[in-house]
Amino acid sequence: MALPVYASPLERTWHYSYLTICALIFLFLMAPILIVIPLSFNAQPYFTFTTEMLHFDPNGYSLRWYDQLITFGMQHPEAPRDWSFWMDFWENATWMQVAKNSVIIGISATVLATVLGTIAALGLTRPEMPYRKQITAVLISPMIVPIIISATGMFFFYSWVRLPMLSFDGGVHIEFARLAGSYAGIILAHAALGIPFVIITVTATLSGFDQSLVRAAASLGANPRTAFFRVVMPLIMPGVVSGALFAFVTSFDEVVAVLFIAGHDQQTIPRQMWNGIREQISPAILAVATILVAVSILLLATVELLRRRSERLRGVTPS
Repeated sequence: MALPVYASPLERTWHYSYLTICALIFLFLMAPILIVIPLSFNAQPYFTFTTEMLHFDPNGYSLRWYDQLITFGMQHPEAPRDWSFWMDFWENATWMQVAKNSVIIGISATVLATVLGTIAALGLTRPEMPYRKQITAVLISPMIVPIIISATGMFFFYSWVRLPMLSFDGGVHIEFARLAGSYAGIILAHAALGIPFVIITVTATLSGFDQSLVRAAASLGANPRTAFFRVVMPLIMPGVVSGALFAFVTSFDEVVAVLFIAGHDQQTIPRQMWNGIREQISPAILAVATILVAVSILLLATVELLRRRSERLRGVTPS
């Protein structure tokens, strides 16, 4: 907002002071994230800026750590970059395997969290729903309770619960396996952590929903299922997708629950980064962090576009 021409000297002073304070807060929040990006191009195996980097010497910068992301764990990392090399990368590279695990777990947990969170939000926004505040507080508690407590509780609960699973050892038969140490346990844990984000975003979207549209659809002969999928769902879709994106980011970034629940061979990107920091300090972790920052920016941009689309659908002037 521009400063009006009739502003007094005191108002001008406060205006520029306010802008300065906002810029400092923004720098305080973004500096730890932005400093990772140039460090990922460090030619030396250090987590600090070298003299060459500070003097912008080209010899101080390198893509070696991004190349290590590709070759780490491969059977033939020095082979020519042909089709067999990339097949080796897809099948054996460590970071590729953990990325596939993170994507599969993240998508599965997101689908589960989005379905359950949307159903919960639809119920919580109905005026006849009893104990709405108490139920809402319970459902969003994973956002409030420290993750170390939630992960500990999940570990003990999932160690006790067993689910029937198909086994193909010596024929097809059913075995009862513990959730702890299984991909199903990780997906359920990540879904539990992502459901509160879906509930909040879908509930916020439904708060501005015109219920007369549902009554109009019913008066025209639509049954409840048709009214929901043809009237309600298209209008709340931006909120549902926004909640799904937040749930996916929560799953993709989670490390504490994975440390408690996952087995030794069930590695995700955050857990592999944790192992890399604990076992061998390598700037390759900074390269992974830079890629994740880029992905997060794309997801946040998508959320913002969906928010503006939701405002236009509801007739609200985009802010």
